[in-house]
Amino acid sequence: MKTIKYLIFGLFCLLFVESAKAQQAPFYTQWMFNEYLINPAVAGTLNSFNIRANSRIQWMGITDAPRTMSVAGYGPLKKLPMGYGGYIYNDITGPDSRLALGGTYAYNIAINDAIRISGGLNIGMTQFKLDNTKIDIGEGINDPAFTGNVESSYALDGAVGIYLYSTYYYAGISAHQLFGNKLNNLHGEIEDVDSDKGINRLKQHFYLAGGYNLILNRDFLLSPSLLIKYMSPGQIQGEINLKTTYKRMLWGGLSYRTSDAISIIGGYNYENKFLIGIAYDITLSELRKYSNGTIEVMIGYKFNEIR
Repeated sequence: MKTIKYLIFGLFCLLFVESAKAQQAPFYTQWMFNEYLINPAVAGTLNSFNIRANSRIQWMGITDAPRTMSVAGYGPLKKLPMGYGGYIYNDITGPDSRLALGGTYAYNIAINDAIRISGGLNIGMTQFKLDNTKIDIGEGINDPAFTGNVESSYALDGAVGIYLYSTYYYAGISAHQLFGNKLNNLHGEIEDVDSDKGINRLKQHFYLAGGYNLILNRDFLLSPSLLIKYMSPGQIQGEINLKTTYKRMLWGGLSYRTSDAISIIGGYNYENKFLIGIAYDITLSELRKYSNGTIEVMIGYKFNEIR
């Protein structure tokens, strides 16, 4: 009976891994408005300090489906070609949750008058929790492994990235969960879970992202973008986005994530300071039979330019 607890925990992890194409790390439909979350080199590439908050409710209608909340802030130093930032996010799937926070340093240099390149490093800490009070092993079963307590484990985390950018286009590559730490045992006996498949180990995630800003006329801006995610070993997922912005104020667009969802996005930018965006994912996988889709809300604020 003592292994039931860890089998349940492993099944929760496996369900999330398989359903999200082996993505252990949280992901966002509106990543193009907060690239810092996928590439630490973005810190300092803008001319102002920015704050972004995201809330994502995945696969609505499915009990204990993933929910993710994050807040990030990043910006440049005033007189040096450097940037800094920090983030915190909470990812919850049933009895399993993950709380992470970290800080970032970035340095950027000019290649020529139009193009710059930035490199960034992030170091953080992640807490994993298993809430035994949310696990029901059946009536009449007495297993001392289920203490009714909340058990925690901690791991050091890191990310690194490179980001090439100009006024009209950008491209970046980054790697997350660099250290590949094994999840410390929540109850001392999770070694029997298959670590080679990444169920009890943080596997490296790699992101390749790029985009272009095409000015159609004085009112409309067309912004296609692409994101490719790879998790070792051998899991890959692509996402293509097309966004149209009207007078730098209103935007709308569509996204397609392979083997997962089609997304509708829209938002509003007030006086180039306050912005709010919403995305709705229409599930394409077998989960569409049970899910009402995924909804995500993004709120941001841009402070005054640093000169």
